[in-house]
Amino acid sequence: MKLYQRTIRDLHQMLVDREISSVELTDAVFNQIDAVGDKTKAYLLVTRDLALRQAKSADERLRAKGDIQPLTGIPIALKDVLCVKDVASTAGSKILQGFIPPYSATVVERLEREGAVFLGKTNCDEFA
Repeated sequence: MKLYQRTIRDLHQMLVDREISSVELTDAVFNQIDAVGDKTKAYLLVTRDLALRQAKSADERLRAKGDIQPLTGIPIALKDVLCVKDVASTAGSKILQGFIPPYSATVVERLEREGAVFLGKTNCDEFA
């Protein structure tokens, strides 16, 4: 089974057991996004640099056996209606092209505290 097909619970255990690193997991998911992205158009924006920084930070937390949450090091995608500070957000609308929110949505802040790794913004119907 490929990494991107596994459950969050399985991936969390693999990260805790150090069978894989968050950087390796994130790279595996990006490889899949790259392989099918042109066909599926699932992502409006891929945040590769941000995700790799977050994955490295998660790996440090995991190595230190510090504050490890169920989502620590787990790559996730966010629907483009959710604001992430300093990351373009359009809600699928041309009206919002170029909008860079100066804040993150509450749910995004909570995911950040949990140590989730943000892959990018997924496509959606306008404002949906």
